Amino acid sequence: MASRGTTETSKLKQNLEEQLDRLMQQLQDLEECREELDADEYEETKKETLEQLSEINDSLKKIMSGDMTLVDELSAMQLAIQAAISQAFKTPEVIRMFAKKQPRQLRTRLAEMDRDLMVGKLGRDLYTQQKVEILTALRKLGEKLTPDDEMFLSANAGTALSQFERVSPDLGSGAKVFALASFEVEKAKQ
Repeated sequence: MASRGTTETSKLKQNLEEQLDRLMQQLQDLEECREELDADEYEETKKETLEQLSEINDSLKKIMSGDMTLVDELSAMQLAIQAAISQAFKTPEVIRMFAKKQPRQLRTRLAEMDRDLMVGKLGRDLYTQQKVEILTALRKLGEKLTPDDEMFLSANAGTALSQFERVSPDLGSGAKVFALASFEVEKAKQ
């Protein structure tokens, strides 16, 4: 989506204008065929057509006034999510589990990391980075953290993760977040 929604917004506007033209023609045809229809059928069809016209007119007004565009709505969400994920998370596995909304798997990964740290299989710096990422993802998914986890997070969270925390929770559906996270995972593998 290189246009960041500009082309799509233009196409949406064009489609709405075409629907408006079609409904206006439908009203004209209805008037011309009024004698061939019974009164109830005429009134019902006219009422439905006028309701559709009103809805389309409202949508067109919003688009033309700038209150509704695909650029503002979708592109802004995509850019915010992409920036937040790419800067906040360095571990593709955490990105994947966060995007798929898998708090149980995140907690399991955290337990494995605790074990690996104790047996010397995982270095302290990598442990700290990944634990902060996992705790941030869990918090963002609405999971309750222990007081110890909260203290660890506040002591070790960097600015990128703090910015990620401030990203609105309703930035997109799980499918959008997952698609974006998948892209980030692939980018991180390269």
